[in-house]
Amino acid sequence: FGIYAGGQSILVGTPSGVSLAPEGGAHQSIVTPSIGIGQPGCTAWEPAFGQDLEWTLLHALSRLGRPGGESAYFRLSTRPIDQALAGDARDERRRLVLAGGHPVRRAKGRPRVTLVGMGAVMPEVIEAAEVLGDDVDVICITSADLLFRALRARAGFGDHEQDILDELLPADRAAPVVTVLDGDPHALAFLAAVNATRLTPLGVTRFGQSGDLAEVYEHHEIDTETIVGAALDARDA
Repeated sequence: FGIYAGGQSILVGTPSGVSLAPEGGAHQSIVTPSIGIGQPGCTAWEPAFGQDLEWTLLHALSRLGRPGGESAYFRLSTRPIDQALAGDARDERRRLVLAGGHPVRRAKGRPRVTLVGMGAVMPEVIEAAEVLGDDVDVICITSADLLFRALRARAGFGDHEQDILDELLPADRAAPVVTVLDGDPHALAFLAAVNATRLTPLGVTRFGQSGDLAEVYEHHEIDTETIVGAALDARDA
């Protein structure tokens, strides 16, 4: 109601998804991030790494209380993540993070498959890439919301910067895509339209079960082994 009336604020929802494995049930911070993505007047964020959260939160704060500003929704997790997995905190990474995502690793040549992760599942995505070898691109999404706006703008709907699509998923590196998140998989499925590639969306499609984190990820098929299998199937199809 506040946004509808023109108010601007920041909502932080945590912990999110089945990464809160011992709790079970529906889990907190909304089952699907698409609710945040679809909220008008609000930018939805789901950064995986602490530095990315700092950049995006400060950016969100700077957008409050001004003409043309927006509210923000942060879907976060309490899962501890090795921060070294994100790579160097350089100015170029900051620019990409604020635009919607950044590459974590690039294949030496043209990739045979691209792994796209968002939020708490990034360790499994990166581990899967290590298993698959050197011909894999890995992308970390910070805001599916901003990427979807960019895709619509490319088609002539809305006024939004489009360059981030070419930087994350350039046409000359187009390959089958596997997307992974701790939420409903349809939230990232639109990325297939960036380069008209095959896409396999992995995510949570039912209420969670209580248990060890690795067991719960396996139950919902967002574990490393499932990601590797999906990537091999997509690559070799």
